[in-house]
Amino acid sequence: MVSFAEEDMRTSDQIIIEELKRINLMQAQEIAKIPLLMAKIDFLESELARYTTRKNSSSSSMPPSKDENKPPRTSSLREKSNRKAGGQPGHEGKTLEMTETPDEIIDHHSCFCPECGKDVSELPFEFSGKRQVIEIPTIKQIVTEHRVYSCKCTCGKLVESDFPVGVDSPVKYGKSIETIIGYLSVRQYLPFKRLQEMMNDVFSVQISEGGLHWLMNRLASKGADAYEMIRQRVLHSQVIGTDETGVKINGKNHWFWTWQNNRATFIAPSTNRGTTTIIENMSEISGEAVLVHDCWKAHFQTPVKTHQLCTAHLERETKYLEERYKVVWPVRFRNMLREAHKLKKQFAPADYYYPNHLCSLLEKELDNLLSETLDPKHKELIAFQKRITKYRDYVFTFLYHPNVPPDNNGSERAIRNVKVKQKISGQFKIFSAAENFAILRSIIDTAIKNNQNVLKALNVIADYKRN
Repeated sequence: MVSFAEEDMRTSDQIIIEELKRINLMQAQEIAKIPLLMAKIDFLESELARYTTRKNSSSSSMPPSKDENKPPRTSSLREKSNRKAGGQPGHEGKTLEMTETPDEIIDHHSCFCPECGKDVSELPFEFSGKRQVIEIPTIKQIVTEHRVYSCKCTCGKLVESDFPVGVDSPVKYGKSIETIIGYLSVRQYLPFKRLQEMMNDVFSVQISEGGLHWLMNRLASKGADAYEMIRQRVLHSQVIGTDETGVKINGKNHWFWTWQNNRATFIAPSTNRGTTTIIENMSEISGEAVLVHDCWKAHFQTPVKTHQLCTAHLERETKYLEERYKVVWPVRFRNMLREAHKLKKQFAPADYYYPNHLCSLLEKELDNLLSETLDPKHKELIAFQKRITKYRDYVFTFLYHPNVPPDNNGSERAIRNVKVKQKISGQFKIFSAAENFAILRSIIDTAIKNNQNVLKALNVIADYKRN
C-alpha cells in the first residue's frame, strides 16, 4: 500500500521532470535561433560598413560632386612629400618681358635741372633707360559695306558686279565674331546668356541667343571635315584611350564618348552607353590597337588586339575595399600595381621586347592574389577579385608595350570638359547643340595637344569653305 508521503514525492518528481523538459525545450529553441541571429548581425555589420565607408571621389571613380554631403577629402592615393609648396628649385618661372618691337615709343626729356633750375632742354641727351606698359586698345566692331554697281553695255546688256563669296545676305556676322563665340562657348564654357552679355559689353556687338546658336551651327559645319580627319587619325592609332560620361539633353539621359591618343581627341554624343555607339564611331578601328579604358563592359566589344585596364581606377577601388573591410588583400594588390609603375619608368625601349624577370614576378604575384580564398562576408572584395580574374590578361599590358600608359587619365581629361561645360552652362537643350560642342571641342583639344593656339585654330576653321 502506497503511503500519502510516497504519492506526494512521486507527484513532486513528475513536476520537476516536466519543468526540466520545458526548460530544455526553451533552451533548444533559443539555440536554434543563434545562426539566424548571427546572420542578422553579419548583415547589420555589413550595412553599417557600407554606411560608414561609402565610395567617394577619393576611393573610386566618382566625381567629387557625387560625394554624400560633400565631406572634406581625408584620403588620397597621392603620397605626401617633403617638398615645400610652390615652385621647386630649378623651376623656370614666368614674368613680364619687354618686346623688341613696341607699337608706340614716347620719349621723355627733362626741361629744367631739379638742383639749380636751369633750362636743359637744348643740351644733348643720352638714352638712359626704358619701361614698357602693355595695354589693350578699345575694342569696337568694324562694319564693312560691300557695294555692287551695274552699267548698260553698248550692246544693250545690263552688266552687274558680284558680291564677294560668302557675302550672301543684307547683314551678317563675320568670321572673327564666329571664332570668338566658338572660343568663349566651347573653350571657356560660357553659357549663352553670359556670352550674349559679353559680346555686348566687351565687343559692342548686339546679338540674340538665336544668333549665337546660328553662328555655332555655322562654325561646327565648317569644322566637320576637320572632325572627320581627327576621327580617322584616332582610328588608325596603335594606342587608343576611351571613356564615356552621362549628360542631360533636354532632360533625358545621354552620353558623351571620347576616343583619343597623345596627338588627337575625338568626342561624340550618343543616345546610349553600349556597343551601338562603338559601332557607329569606331567600326574601322585598327585591329592592332591597344585600347586603354576603365573596364566598362562595352569597351571589350571593340575589335582591337588587346586592352589595358586603367590602374588608377583599380587603385581607387582597392582603397575603398581596404577602408571597407580592414584587410590587407587590397593593400597588397595596390602595392603590386605601384611596383609595376616603378618598373615601367625604369624600362629602356629594348626592355619591352625581351623576357623580363621582374615582369614575371609581378605576373606570379597577381596570380597568387587572384587564387587566394577570401572571406565570404567580403562580397564586394570577392566581386572585385572575380572581375580582375576575368580580365587578368589586361592588367599589365603596359609593361609589354612602350607607348601604352598604365592609366586612362588622358581620356578622363578629355571627357571632363563635357562635365565642366554642363556644370557651368547647364544641360544641352537639343542634340544638335551637343554635336556642335563635340565637333569644336575635338578640334580644340587636338590643337592643344599639338601646341597650337586655340583661337587661331578656330579662326582657320571659320575661314574654311567646304566644297
